[in-house]
Amino acid sequence: MLPQKQAEEAIVPTTTTTERDEREVGDGFSLKSFLWHGGSVYDAWFSCASNQVAQVLLTLPYSFSQLGMVSGIIFQVFYGLLGSWTAYLISILYIEYRSRKEKENVNFKNHVIQWFEVLDGLLGPYWKALGLAFNCTFLLLGSVIQLIACASNIYYINDKLDKRTWTYIFGACCATTVFIPSFHNYRIWSFLGLGMTTYTAWYLTIAALVHGQVENVKHSGPNKMVLYFTGATNILYTFGGHAVTVEIMHAMWKPQKFKYIYLIATLYVFTLTLPSASAVYWAFGDQLLDHSNAFSLLPRNAWRDTGVILMLIHQFITFGFACTPLYFVWEKVIGMHDTKSICLRALARLPVVIPIWFLAIIFPFFGPINSAVGALLVSFTVYIIPSLAHMLTFRSASARQKAAEKLPFFIPNWTVMYSVNAFVIVWVLVIGFGFGGWASMSNFIKQVDTFGLFAKCYQCPPKLSPSASNHTSHH
Repeated sequence: MLPQKQAEEAIVPTTTTTERDEREVGDGFSLKSFLWHGGSVYDAWFSCASNQVAQVLLTLPYSFSQLGMVSGIIFQVFYGLLGSWTAYLISILYIEYRSRKEKENVNFKNHVIQWFEVLDGLLGPYWKALGLAFNCTFLLLGSVIQLIACASNIYYINDKLDKRTWTYIFGACCATTVFIPSFHNYRIWSFLGLGMTTYTAWYLTIAALVHGQVENVKHSGPNKMVLYFTGATNILYTFGGHAVTVEIMHAMWKPQKFKYIYLIATLYVFTLTLPSASAVYWAFGDQLLDHSNAFSLLPRNAWRDTGVILMLIHQFITFGFACTPLYFVWEKVIGMHDTKSICLRALARLPVVIPIWFLAIIFPFFGPINSAVGALLVSFTVYIIPSLAHMLTFRSASARQKAAEKLPFFIPNWTVMYSVNAFVIVWVLVIGFGFGGWASMSNFIKQVDTFGLFAKCYQCPPKLSPSASNHTSHH
């Protein structure tokens, strides 16, 4: 995994645009470039795989309890493949946009291409607005979920402070991500992040098997339609983590190589999500319906504490992943995107973190919020919009002939391509957005009714000491 010395080749060979500064290329091998400047195929794979499963790993057993074992496994494989397909479409559209722009001699040296700009370049301003609205809202709420997850996890190690206080503390810690300039600089983090999720997944699997089944374990799922579709939508959310696909591609030296990376990352993710979710569900069954965080049921020991701490660090990284594209959008809005100074840019980025912090304190419902975001935002952002955009971009015969990327080997002609895209759109619209939206919103509203907004400590067990009983009485 030595950093590649060559500069990024422009997609259209006639241009000589180099993405990276010549200064960085000339460095050869140095510790800074090894830890900080990542643009190889491996970096992209690590970014995709570590970004795909973070806190969702802990809520998948909860989804299994809603879906039942068989549906849970089928939905994971199905949505994993569906997610890889739309990530592939996004990469094709990115390359199409970039090669068209480079033919017009546009230089992207100090500019990070984002999804909404790809839509704008290929399909015009209305699509730009659509992409921007969905993507930003999704990433904003994605960051909120990471913050809630931090507070939810740390509570299992230290319950002296309630979850809301922990959210204040972690909000301040996550605000430091404003200092990381772009996805090039996540090299060491995504590598560590993947190690952390791998540890946690196998810890969950082994701990559940060692623990064995609880007495009179019941596996009654699926028995309610609302819960069934809520669970399915959380899985849709799990494999819809590619709202940052374009930014990860742009950080590569050869973005053409991205096409199959996402699929390979997903196959690796299956080895983490399938065993852990099945094992925890096998051991605890219906108890999981009231425990959206898998850590809460496992016995407290050093192994679990290690898992909690690693997931905390990983959530910090994922917060950065979800927030970085938002920082870029904000910088472009206020005209600071070309600024060289890291400190100036960090200052300019701070207003992005504040609403995230605030929302995490209002809606601390770890679990149900994932499904709501999945149904209402992920369904459009990463499934419907890319498929529709791909169909519209290549609707004319000349666009299909001039396409920068040819059809993949397993798709014989454009008719098949269009059929697959149409299937994705209809399926996600009806099952994901329709049924999923109805189920997850009714579940979400139920949480608000039960716990109230600004809940001080969501799903915490009541404390036994007399002084604490006043605080927990409203749970």
